[in-house]
Amino acid sequence: MTDAGTAIVPDVDDLIRRFDAQDYLLDEGTATALFLALRLGRPLLLEGEPGVGKTTAAKALAAALGTPLVRLQCYEGLAADEALYDWNYQRQLLAVRLSEARGERLEEADLFTERFLLERPILRCVRHRGALPPVLLIDEIDRADDEFEALLLEFLGEASVTVPEIGTFAADRPPIVVLTSNRSRDLHDALRRRCLYHWIDYPEPARAAAILRRTVPGAAEPLITSVTDFVRAARTLDLDKAPGVAETIDWVSALAALGASELVPATALASIGAIAKTPDDRTVLTDAVSAYAER
Repeated sequence: MTDAGTAIVPDVDDLIRRFDAQDYLLDEGTATALFLALRLGRPLLLEGEPGVGKTTAAKALAAALGTPLVRLQCYEGLAADEALYDWNYQRQLLAVRLSEARGERLEEADLFTERFLLERPILRCVRHRGALPPVLLIDEIDRADDEFEALLLEFLGEASVTVPEIGTFAADRPPIVVLTSNRSRDLHDALRRRCLYHWIDYPEPARAAAILRRTVPGAAEPLITSVTDFVRAARTLDLDKAPGVAETIDWVSALAALGASELVPATALASIGAIAKTPDDRTVLTDAVSAYAER
């Protein structure tokens, strides 16, 4: 991290306070991982179940530092021309036509210069010239192909991007890189070696309740307590997709909107779609709600 960045975030406690100002209740383990990534200038790989706040952590980090967030959403088939750089083919074609109209001839090398280079998220971060480096969020890297991981290795290891026709662009200050993964597939060791690593687990009940109080301020305390208790138990069931923090927030928001002050079957079942994302899970959670009400 730059000297300026170190002065902004002098320690872990300061980072926690900054996240708190962004309405993100950062646990000490995640705070330490983020702080070390900042201090050491290393990419950070965040893994965890869907909905535990990995993507939101990167967004909150950018807001806490007051620096731009650049997000690269990964998917199967993602390639260099969408993530690193591309060429402005329309502008190249126009240049060729203008040259022909003047009776001039352009060499191939004349068409592959910075003038015709399109910055995609990674190269944009490498060439950033702001007071602080941007936060680059490479979201759900496990959704991309193995080949895309290989494309990232130079950038993750050296904070640089090589454009064969021009040369290598190296960052004056390495971008703050956060990669997230839901572990839908294993990532290669070469990528992991270039990153610091942290696993974000589901929050403990007290912290989960605190998150709900912060994000759904209109929810009654008995509702927050009962939903926190129910969701923690629900994660032990045989579900296709266990409810994460994001789904829990959605559910409490829905229940509060329906006027519920505690978890009762009528409103719980009416809003079950907030946490049940498959037909099988809906059946399992419907039964669980009925059993919870009978306790």
